[in-house]
Amino acid sequence: MKINSDKAIVSASSETILEFLSNAENLIHLLPQDKISDWKATNEECSFKVQGGIVITLVENGMEAPIKLFLKSGEKSPFPFTLTIHLDQKDLATEGYIEFDGEVNMFLKMMVEKPLTALFNHMTRELQNWFGDKNA
Repeated sequence: MKINSDKAIVSASSETILEFLSNAENLIHLLPQDKISDWKATNEECSFKVQGGIVITLVENGMEAPIKLFLKSGEKSPFPFTLTIHLDQKDLATEGYIEFDGEVNMFLKMMVEKPLTALFNHMTRELQNWFGDKNA
């Protein structure tokens, strides 16, 4: 199953955004605080519980600086997936989006597609807000 978030324009260079996102501890700032719990993070990995008690683990899996960051599911995640964060420098700003690729069956797809799409769209908006606030 593939999901692409909405694209967002962020008021920062792709290098600055990549530096921020490549530290997994910073991902807490992009997640919906009212829908997660049990946040744990290091520089390379983070894990959290989503509503329903499912644990999601994200592990850094390389980058193509300054245009892509790769994350993958960790051991505790309910199914294998990858996230690719795409960044495209546009003058003084960067356009970006999140691409999800998960190995889920049709039944699970019906349950997770809508909430995951909402989550990734939320994350792109929060990234936009994070750098908008910092540069205001």
